[in-house]
Amino acid sequence: MRLDKLLANQGFGSRKDVKQLIKKGKVTIDGEAVKSSSFHVDPKQSEVIVNGKTLDYRDYIYIMMNKPKGVISATRDDKETCVTDLLDEFYTPFSLFPVGRLDKDTVGLMLITNDGELSHQLLSPKQHVDKVYEAKIKGLVTDADVDAFKKGVCLEDGYVTKPAKLEILTADAYSDVRVTISEGKFHQIKRMFDARGHEVVELKRLKIGSLVLDHHLDYGEYRELTEEELKQLQKH
Repeated sequence: MRLDKLLANQGFGSRKDVKQLIKKGKVTIDGEAVKSSSFHVDPKQSEVIVNGKTLDYRDYIYIMMNKPKGVISATRDDKETCVTDLLDEFYTPFSLFPVGRLDKDTVGLMLITNDGELSHQLLSPKQHVDKVYEAKIKGLVTDADVDAFKKGVCLEDGYVTKPAKLEILTADAYSDVRVTISEGKFHQIKRMFDARGHEVVELKRLKIGSLVLDHHLDYGEYRELTEEELKQLQKH
C-alpha cells in the first residue's frame, strides 16, 4: 500500500497533509526515515512511526458496546446521537458501523465493526443466528404466550414470525421474560408481544450468537472483543 494512502486512511490527515509529514521526515519505516509518498509498505509486516507515534494498523475492528437508551444504531445523524459517536476518535478512520439495529429506547449488546462479511453472516436469515433479550412486559405473561411464540406469532401486517423461545422469569402485573429469536424484523419483539395484547416496557439484548454482553460494561461503555470471543463468533 502507498504510504500516503495508508496514513490518510488511518486518520493522519488528507493526502496533502500526510505528504507534508512524509516530506519533512516525520515518518519512519523500520527505523528509517522515508520521504517518498509513493513508497509502498506492508503495515502488517513493518513498524511505521508517525511523529513519534507507532501506527496501530488493523484491517478489522470488533467492538462490544452496552448500548444506552436515547442512542440510535447508526453511523451518522444530524439530530440524534449515534452509537459510533460514543467511540474514541481513535476509531474514526476505521469506518465502523453497528451490526443490525436496536431501537432508540432498547439497551444492551451492540456489535460494532468494519467487517462486512461477518456482519452479513450474523444478520442473514439463512444463518439462523440466535439473539437473546430480556424484557419487562406490562401484563401477565402466561404459558399460552409461550406456546404462541413457539409456533410463531402473526404480526399486524400478516407476517408470521419464525418460532421463538419465550421464558417467563416472573409473572405479575409486570412480567419479566427472556426471549430468543433467530431473525430481526423491525421492532419484532415489541410487535410479537403487541400481537399477544402485551406492551414491552423495557428491552435489553444480552446475546448475539456466541457473543454475550460483558456485565462489567456500564451503559455507553465498550471494549474490543477478545480473540476467543471473535473466534467463537466467526464460527457462525
